[in-house]
Amino acid sequence: MFRRSYELMEKMLKVYVYQDGEKPIFHQPILDGIYASEGWFMKHMEANENFVTKDPGKAHLFYLPFSSRLLELTLYVRNSHSRTNLIEYMRNYADMIAAKYHFWNRTGGADHFVAACHDWAPAETRGPLLKSIRALCNADIEVGFSIGKDVSLPETYVRSAQNPLKNLEGNPPSQRPILAFFAGNMHGYVRPLLLDYWGNKDPDMKIFGPMPHVKGNTNYIQHMKSSKFCICPRGHEVNSPRIVEAMFYECVPVIISDNFVPPFFEVLDWESFAVIVLERDIPNLKNILVSISEEKYIEMHKRVKKVQKHFLWHSKPEKYDLFHMILHSVWYNRIFRIRPA
Repeated sequence: MFRRSYELMEKMLKVYVYQDGEKPIFHQPILDGIYASEGWFMKHMEANENFVTKDPGKAHLFYLPFSSRLLELTLYVRNSHSRTNLIEYMRNYADMIAAKYHFWNRTGGADHFVAACHDWAPAETRGPLLKSIRALCNADIEVGFSIGKDVSLPETYVRSAQNPLKNLEGNPPSQRPILAFFAGNMHGYVRPLLLDYWGNKDPDMKIFGPMPHVKGNTNYIQHMKSSKFCICPRGHEVNSPRIVEAMFYECVPVIISDNFVPPFFEVLDWESFAVIVLERDIPNLKNILVSISEEKYIEMHKRVKKVQKHFLWHSKPEKYDLFHMILHSVWYNRIFRIRPA
């Protein structure tokens, strides 16, 4: 079904990209760091010749190319603890699009979409944008993420904008002596619990706070490449770049984030290549992992390698890569919400 849907998208889909909006908030992609997904998608969407049409009358979808990260960097007043002006800015932009063009009003914005990776994007895209398709890294059903309309945007930590595939690959299962690994800052409420239960408690469970910084992050990367399971707990929000990072280094991700909607769940069977653990089951984490047989683990590792291609950015988009998967999810959700006349 996915292959047929994908091929139909390649043949049919036309996207109109609005030229309205001033830099840096619009049309200026950030290609590295933890919010890079929105930037790479913007870069590839605006440059695409297969899907993009200059004739809005031929478009099935309309893309609003804004950066939630640059909106925050440009407009947020430090220590104000207020996002009102960011929300107002995006509301005014949507109102301007609706007043200037008639396309928005035909569907109330239901055929328009954004791709936004900053934690605050669900709030920034309230108001008129709430009816549009929102590809969000913060895919949290408790803060308004709408399954079947919105799209879970994979959060990707791109270390090199020049070479987004740098250090891709990991060790084979026989060279992964560590059962489970996590290292990171203690954002949110789940990570401190993880550290309390498992930090320095068990030689099989390498659970740390922030690791000392080493050039190229080699210590952290080596741990990921040498671990069977990479723990991906939520931080302040439900999403984590570690999920894609684990697959990048061919480590089976263990997702601990109760209200998180995994990317591409309409296409991928997450439980065949990832372990999903309820937050309340953190004390039982090791038992859950050791109960997975070696045979099942090897099969999961193979599947991680198989799905990895769907989570990679390329300098030029490739078939079934992350750019195409995000666009397919937007297309898929739009098609299934159109009611026959």
